[in-house]
Amino acid sequence: MTGRFSTRRVTGPDLVPAAENTMLDGESWTVFPDAATEPAAVAAANPLLTDKLLDAKVRLHRKLIEEINLSALEKLPEEEIRGHIQELVSQYVLAERLALNAQELNDFVLEILDEMTGLGPLEPLLKDQSVNDILINGHECVYVERQGMLEPTGVRFKDEAHLLRIINKIVSAVGRRVDESHPMCDARLADGSRVNVAVRPVAIDGPLVSIRKFSKKPYNLNKLVEIGTLRPQMAELLAAAVKARVTLIVSGGTGSGKTTMLNALSTFISEKERLITIEDSAELQLQQPHVGRMETRPPSIEGKGEIRQRELVKNALRMRPDRIIVGECRGEEAFDMLQAMNTGHEGSMSTIHANTTRDAVSRLEQMIGMTGMPMTVASIRGQVAAAIRVIVQLSRLSDGKRRMMSVAEITGLEGDIIQMQEIYKFVRTGVAADGSVQGHFQATGVRPRFLTDLVAMGIKIPASYFDPSQPL
Repeated sequence: MTGRFSTRRVTGPDLVPAAENTMLDGESWTVFPDAATEPAAVAAANPLLTDKLLDAKVRLHRKLIEEINLSALEKLPEEEIRGHIQELVSQYVLAERLALNAQELNDFVLEILDEMTGLGPLEPLLKDQSVNDILINGHECVYVERQGMLEPTGVRFKDEAHLLRIINKIVSAVGRRVDESHPMCDARLADGSRVNVAVRPVAIDGPLVSIRKFSKKPYNLNKLVEIGTLRPQMAELLAAAVKARVTLIVSGGTGSGKTTMLNALSTFISEKERLITIEDSAELQLQQPHVGRMETRPPSIEGKGEIRQRELVKNALRMRPDRIIVGECRGEEAFDMLQAMNTGHEGSMSTIHANTTRDAVSRLEQMIGMTGMPMTVASIRGQVAAAIRVIVQLSRLSDGKRRMMSVAEITGLEGDIIQMQEIYKFVRTGVAADGSVQGHFQATGVRPRFLTDLVAMGIKIPASYFDPSQPL
């Protein structure tokens, strides 16, 4: 249910002719002569209005589904579809004696169009550019994230069955399904937004849906510098590392901006290279012309046909890639990914869930151990140290802002310990009165060893970029 129907203000001149009695299924409307009355006051005066209008919308939706040939309707231009639906809605409003003014009638038409051709109550949130995440906890509770902070919305669904219809519309569009036998599912929307769904019996209080929206204009490094995620010197060094085919891992927690950073860094890959991307749900937005995209597949109803990331990484090696980009490394595919990085696919990239750069290395070791191969700890660490050169650590701070917390270089093995050196770090200094985290970026004074690779490619990074006495 969208905010458009959360309140209704009815004035005498605006009432449609058939609504003279201002009745809706036996409930009287409260008439507010002052057009400037606050919407919240209207809802407080008669909270049943929201439910009644939602009931009317769902009834009308079902009626239109029965009467309209949807397959034929989809072939018409959008204006014709709108005109056709508006005519039917107007007739219905008169027949049901709904007290709606012209603007409310137009909103009602938009609601029905969203319900029939889109994702119903979610459409306004999906169109809202300020919303980053949509979090649905059952059909009556919807939250959104704006600028890193969660806030409730007035959006709601008629009932659980209504929410399940929207969920099935989402997952079926990418050839997946969700039901009691398969209660969890990853999917994506047409614009690449990532969707995770959990339904009963694992979701105790009703369906849980998480939608990670993707910006129609992908963030680039300049934009990330502008919003304070990192500093220009850090961005220049990372861009140069990508150009020089330095293998890189982006690490961070959930919602810290790992995929956004991977997208931004990928823009510095040469257009002459062939890229293969491997993901659970396709969400990378690479701008190069020569990109092959692959996606995992869940098992069928019979439990067959599952294709995991590991099989895709193996297959990608036979597809003549210059670089392999794994959207998120989370299991045994880590071994095959490191093998690829060590066998002529330098410059490959991936993301990993970890809280620090050292934790990222430990997680990689654990994931290689999941393959079950008889490898010693020393050989596993040797693979990691030989394959990966740079780890970028991101974090979402308590004020909702994303920061690049650390840029570290793996320098090799000493005994059986992986050696790392930090190049840049974010130093927290306190919390302001408004709750925002205060701090600054700082160079550690260490010059990365891969600078020689950059020089060999004609890329020069000023020595002042690594001077801790110079502000970033």
